[in-house]
Amino acid sequence: MKILKDILYKVAIESAKGSTDVAISKIEFDSRKVEANDVFVAIRGSLSDGHDYIEKAIQLGAKAIICDTLPENIASEVTYIQVKDTNTALAFMAANYFEDPSAKLKLVGVTGTNGKTTIASLLFQLFQKAGFKVGLLSTVKIVVDKTEYPATHTTPDSLTINHYLNEMIEAGVTHCFMEVSSHGIHQKRTEALHFVGGIFTNLSHDHLDYHPTFAEYRDVKKSFFDSLPKSAFVLSNIDDKNGSVMLQNTVAKKLTYALKSYADYRAQILESQLSGLLLKINDNEVWVKLIGTFNAYNVLAIYGTAVELGIDSLEALRLLSDLESVSGRFQYIVSDGGITAVVDYAHTPDALENVLKTINDIRTKNEQLITVVGCGGNRDKTKRPIMAKMATDLSDKAVLTSDNPRNEDPEVILDEMEQGVEPQNYKKMLRITDRKQAIKTACQLAQSKDIILIAGKGHETYQEVNGVRHHFDDMETVKEILEQLNK
Repeated sequence: MKILKDILYKVAIESAKGSTDVAISKIEFDSRKVEANDVFVAIRGSLSDGHDYIEKAIQLGAKAIICDTLPENIASEVTYIQVKDTNTALAFMAANYFEDPSAKLKLVGVTGTNGKTTIASLLFQLFQKAGFKVGLLSTVKIVVDKTEYPATHTTPDSLTINHYLNEMIEAGVTHCFMEVSSHGIHQKRTEALHFVGGIFTNLSHDHLDYHPTFAEYRDVKKSFFDSLPKSAFVLSNIDDKNGSVMLQNTVAKKLTYALKSYADYRAQILESQLSGLLLKINDNEVWVKLIGTFNAYNVLAIYGTAVELGIDSLEALRLLSDLESVSGRFQYIVSDGGITAVVDYAHTPDALENVLKTINDIRTKNEQLITVVGCGGNRDKTKRPIMAKMATDLSDKAVLTSDNPRNEDPEVILDEMEQGVEPQNYKKMLRITDRKQAIKTACQLAQSKDIILIAGKGHETYQEVNGVRHHFDDMETVKEILEQLNK
């Protein structure tokens, strides 16, 4: 049990009705989970408003209510705390409830459009190899030292973040690497957290279903760096046109990384193969098992962060050379028939272009590049024609298909994608709504030495149709089909 007034430390209170000197079992923002003696925080979401469930929470035993608008009916036995913003209040309350766990370890946040998962996951891997107990909060999974938990959001809610950070402290974790999404920043999920560092990867077209403009999307990302303290560092990709923007107004130590510009951490690609990259980083050569220019940027960010967190520069290079690629990020197999299949999470125009250009740079052009790609339902519609244009421009053949249509008609999504295909590329394009059939068709079209790129889902193991998730794994599917075709 915690005392309510202690949980409310640093929360900006506008008014209070009732005593704050009451014992609280736990914090809840989902009224369905409220039990006796809980405090219920009413959050205004995109689909529902927690203020509509205050009475239900009280019926289930809530002893205190946190809201931005007081209800008309005030229960005499309940404490009501009115705040300006319940999301911010929840962030501070969660940190207080778990006794500020982020202040007890070194927490580094990674934000940008692409590369967040790779950088956070490989930093986790590198520090683990260096002998530290490490934590990870990512799109793919949550890890507390050696214990893994499934992830549901890129950046979880404030309660979940602090719950796992607290578990990390109890497990003796000293470093945690965390993906920080624009949704997470905008919804104040990262408020009240103590970051020792922040990494900016890049900024391109994404999430314009949530953010009304690209400028807002950029400014939300920037606000994360603006909030970092003097004791923290910012490591920004200065080759990205928004890299310098992220450094404006921050009081944190400003550091840069780049392939093309002068920077604190700079790399040159000496060799690029399907098996990896030979890089020259700050005058030292290193071979890494990651592929493509975009991964050269990721490696630089990882190296710079490792050095800033106290790992010797030569030791950091040694550890880099031992890192394995992240699930669903340029994962590839070569079939018995000599067909290469690449599975990648690329679900934005920029990420898809990066992967396609990487493959085109590596291949000899004597083979076909066949791309299977779709666009998610109930998400940013403006990127659909751009994704299809990219796939048909940069591939020999492109199969447009479903990628989590959710509650949208998959045929409508494909219609919107097809609008981006240039007339001269129509002969390259197929549209097959069923994703498994699309992958099978790509495999049937491929001959020895050809390359199949299956883009968009990466590590995901489901396909969401009409709000229902069905098991579907791109890598599992393509392996199975290629094995059948080789028999």
